[in-house]
Amino acid sequence: MGNRLSKIYTRTGDDGSTGLGDGSRVAKDSLRVAAYGTVDELNSTIGMVLASDGVPDDVRETLTQVQHDLFDLGGELCIPGMAMVEDKDIDRLEQVLDGFNDPLPPLKDFILPGGGMAASCCHLARTVCRRAEREVIALARHEEVRPQAQRYLNRLSDLLFVISRVLARASGHGEVLWQHERRRKTS
Repeated sequence: MGNRLSKIYTRTGDDGSTGLGDGSRVAKDSLRVAAYGTVDELNSTIGMVLASDGVPDDVRETLTQVQHDLFDLGGELCIPGMAMVEDKDIDRLEQVLDGFNDPLPPLKDFILPGGGMAASCCHLARTVCRRAEREVIALARHEEVRPQAQRYLNRLSDLLFVISRVLARASGHGEVLWQHERRRKTS
């Protein structure tokens, strides 16, 4: 295990810089810090889903594994050149996604974020995941980033969408469908 934090504040970041996992220092608003910071935020929003009532065991198990993966991904982004997320992690997401999606009815309309607290939190996690993906893409334009990071986040946002549907149904609230015809033009 790495260094144990015995003191939470160090004052080394008071100048607007932060240390990466390799010991180098960068500005706190650098693309790399934004990318792994948003992955951390994503992990926290998934924690909100898990703290909600009525989360089925299979969803709980999946999202707990995702939290571990995201911690690995944050580490990979924090340590330039580190490789932690693997193709098998992405393959696992696809298999789980298919398993949750297969019993759901096909989509005929867009779904609004809602459907109970757990589903709403999962929709929030999905949007944070999309932002994390955008920030990883922005980082990859300027620095070396393994393609697995972007692919993992892309697949995860799809999984979070499907899990939002599962949670909305499990809660009894159901999915909130976008009512596009409410704006029908009258002439």
